[in-house]
Amino acid sequence: MQTAPASVRNWLLVVAAMIFFMIVLGALTRLTESGLSMVEWRPVTGWLPPMSDTAWQAELQKYLSSPQGRLINRGFSVGEFQQIFWLEFIHRLWGRLIGVAFALPLAWFWLRGQLTPALKPRLLALLVLGGLQGALGWAMVASGLIDRPSVSHYRLAAHLLLAVALYAYTVWLILELGPQGARHGDGKTRRKATALIGFLLVVMTWGALMAGLRAGTAHNTFPTMSGYWIPPGLFDLDPWWVNFFENGTTIQFVHRWLAKLLVLGVLVLAWRTRRPETLAAAAMALLQLGLGISTILSGVDIALATAHQAGAVLLLTTLIVVRHRAMPSPAWPMSAKVGA
Repeated sequence: MQTAPASVRNWLLVVAAMIFFMIVLGALTRLTESGLSMVEWRPVTGWLPPMSDTAWQAELQKYLSSPQGRLINRGFSVGEFQQIFWLEFIHRLWGRLIGVAFALPLAWFWLRGQLTPALKPRLLALLVLGGLQGALGWAMVASGLIDRPSVSHYRLAAHLLLAVALYAYTVWLILELGPQGARHGDGKTRRKATALIGFLLVVMTWGALMAGLRAGTAHNTFPTMSGYWIPPGLFDLDPWWVNFFENGTTIQFVHRWLAKLLVLGVLVLAWRTRRPETLAAAAMALLQLGLGISTILSGVDIALATAHQAGAVLLLTTLIVVRHRAMPSPAWPMSAKVGA
């Protein structure tokens, strides 16, 4: 039996960092309205941008025939079009690079017998989900190429959450492959961390719905919403339950209060355990709350809103570490036995 090389864990660290950067790129792409600039999906042949003036003009004409091009940016020049095209192009290219950075080393480590039997199916699951993420990204874009100049906020939320899930699972595998001495077998803390992780994903879901509907600009005051603790219009849509998913005011109201409850939960956990990882989670929760408030007060400034999305992922990272350290020490680490 062999011990898995440190290069396996280092490889996953690089992949996790690339996914994190991809989530930040996705936020920038959405906030700059760049996501609909490329109206075709060419997963195999789309590695290169237009290489001539003629090619750029052809790409612009395709865009101008789309709902966003016809209804919002019909007067765009090539130069204006390039400003939104490049960000979406880099976003898609980065996704392809993540696929290569994951698949090629996976094959290399697999063929050299440096992966444990327990690790192999987990890595294959990540590979499959990564491919599905690309398809889901196109399904999201395609929803904005039919009859309206915006993507489905449901598909946007699903696209973001799958990216976050890929990142979180990669981080978990990194922790499993690393030193296990910090584990202390605290079942109560583990259960609370698990609940907080689930609750954070719910908060992120409503944040994504809020972003997809551009609901962040509806009420730009804090702590009230345009002077109201309970703003009017919360249940304007019929049936009433639709408001929680399609009414921008209701979605912002829900996101705000869920976020406050999440921060309170993290602070309580940190106060009761007072361990370094829970204190780090509490600090990140307060920073994330500050970023959210600043984003609202700024009228959804692009830099602040991007930092807010990145902050949510960093908060998730700290809670994953809390949960991992609260687990009992394993009989053997995942990297202990390597199968050919």
